[in-house]
Parts: sequence; C-alpha cells; structure tokens
Amino acid sequence: MAILNTQDINSVLSEFTDPWHGQDLVSAKQVEAIEITDDQVSVNLKLGYPAAEAGKTLAAEVETALLSRFPDNRFSVSAASDIISHSVQKNLTPLPEVKNIIAVASGKGGVGKSTTSVNLALALAAEGATVGVLDADIYGPSIPRMMGASGKPESEDGKSVEPMVNHGVQFISIGLLISEETPMVWRGPMVTQALEQLLRHTHWQGLDYLIIDLPPGTGDIQLTLAQKIPVSGAVIVTTPQDISLLDALKGLKMFEKVEVPVLGVIENMSTHICSSCGHEEHIFGAGGGEKMATDNKVEFLGSLPLDISIREQADSGTPTVVHEPDGKIATLYKEIALKTAARLAIQSQDFSHHFPNIVIKND
Repeated sequence: MAILNTQDINSVLSEFTDPWHGQDLVSAKQVEAIEITDDQVSVNLKLGYPAAEAGKTLAAEVETALLSRFPDNRFSVSAASDIISHSVQKNLTPLPEVKNIIAVASGKGGVGKSTTSVNLALALAAEGATVGVLDADIYGPSIPRMMGASGKPESEDGKSVEPMVNHGVQFISIGLLISEETPMVWRGPMVTQALEQLLRHTHWQGLDYLIIDLPPGTGDIQLTLAQKIPVSGAVIVTTPQDISLLDALKGLKMFEKVEVPVLGVIENMSTHICSSCGHEEHIFGAGGGEKMATDNKVEFLGSLPLDISIREQADSGTPTVVHEPDGKIATLYKEIALKTAARLAIQSQDFSHHFPNIVIKND
C-alpha cells in the first residue's frame, strides 16, 4: 500500500467533475473530510442537493477514479446531502420552514409547465428532499388534479391552512378551496393577494424546496413574486418552436432584471413519440431550447418528449415520476431535477438566519 497524503487525494478529487453541476468536487466544496489510516483512505462527500440514489453512484465513481490513480490502496467513499438556504432578492429573507423557493415559469401557456413542475417536485422528493408545490396559477389551477387531491385543506388555528400531502409532496392551490367549475373573476390586486396568502398562510413543514408553478406571462403575479417573495432560483420551460422561445425569453429576462438566478432552461415536447409505432419526430423544431440557453449563458437542464403517457398519468393524479419511477421519461425528469438542485447548490448561501435581530432602545 502506497503512502498517501491529503494533497494526493485532493489532486484526484479536483479533477473529478460532479456530473450534475459541472464543477469539480474541490472547487464546489463537496469534500467534507479525508481520513487516511494504515490500511484505508476514507473520503466523505457533502452534497448540497438531494442525492439518495445519485449520491451512491457518485461515490462509486469517485472511488473508481481514486483506485485508477492509486491501485495499490483501499478506498471508502461516501456521499451525504446537506441542503441549505440560498440567497434571494435584496431586502428579502427565506421564509420560515422553507429553505429554497424555485419558480417554474414559461412565457406562454400550453408548454407543459405545470406537468413539469409536479414531476420535478416528485423527482426531488424521490432523491430524499422534503418538497412542496405552490400552484400560483389562480385563474387556471391544475395542481390538485395532477397530484390526485381530494377534499379541502384543514385549518387548525383558523388563520393558516395545512398543506395537502400526496405522493410524499406537500402542496396548496386555490383549486383546493373552490370547485373545479368555479371561475376566478378577480382583478390583478386580488390575485396577487391570494398568491401571498397561499404562500405565507400555509403551514409548510420543513421544506428543502418549494416549487412555485407560475402562470404563463410576465404580469402581476410574476411581478409580485419578484418583488415580495424570496426566490432562490428560477427555471424556464419552453417548447422548441420559435413562438414559444420568444415568450420564454421574456420570462428569462424578467428574472435577470429582478436579480433572481435562472438555474436553467427545460425544453418540453422536444420530440413527439407516436403511441402506435414509437416513431420519434421533431414536430415543433429541434434544438431551440438548448440554443436559447447557450445564447443567454444559462444551463440547458434537459429535454422531454411529447408523449401521451405523460398527459394520461398527470390527468389521473399519478404523474410519471410516481407512475413509472424506473421508466425512461421518469429518468429524464430525475436528471433534470438533480441538475436544477445542483445548480442551485453552487449559488451563494443565505446567512441571514445566523445573525440575531438587533434592537436599539432609547432608555
């Protein structure tokens, strides 16, 4: 067994790129501890994103890299998650019981944003995170049906409501408080007030991530979110076609103006998969989402197909990630969710909760 030191180990770890955020383990500060004994080298990795399953794979790959460099040594590599709060807009602080808020937005409707939001939340939960979903589409709430909700949320104190829970994810929506047939004929101020009440008067329980499913566009709700709600990062959902990309770009630029980091772009309906023969075709164009991400220097998180099973499973209340957890499409959602959380993990940390409130009194 060769005699190694910490520098030897770090030399390998500094060359190993985390596949989910693209930085090496040392630069990303993911190496928590290195312990060298006479018969073994132990490396403990601390990941800033949920990785119940992905962490095992990462640890095995790191161990293989170390053995490749130092074949005469024995290694033990472990990976654990430590999800922290990240910086939000100026003059705002993260909410109690919610470490990070991720806004999922699109420039126009009909691009599958809500379905994407729900499956991303379920994918993060599958990797061990505590996750919630807030349906911010007051006029067209769809999260209750997608999450298989029944009944109304309870209120123990008459002031706040308990989130509904299904598939291991907490969620709230105006659609849980009204019937599906009731139209919301509210003006902008009432809508934004309803959004804030849903967010702040829901008794969220120890969330690592709250996914906010935004309505399409860049109107009142988006402005309220940007100015009053502490958002750690945003994800843009688009389809490959030009008209969708034009509107999605407006959403991306809006978040940039209000200093909310855009974690990346997701291209939905990238290809159409025929339900009869399985033929795959780019019916909406090809590569638009990736080009948009490249042009605007943000991450391309991945692409998803237009597949009838995604719609059927969401409509039935058992979205793809829970309906077919080991299927090809569920795997795509999980990969996108890991990239999203990992991109957030390398953003600035929020330290506001470390400092006490200072009150100056004149005696």
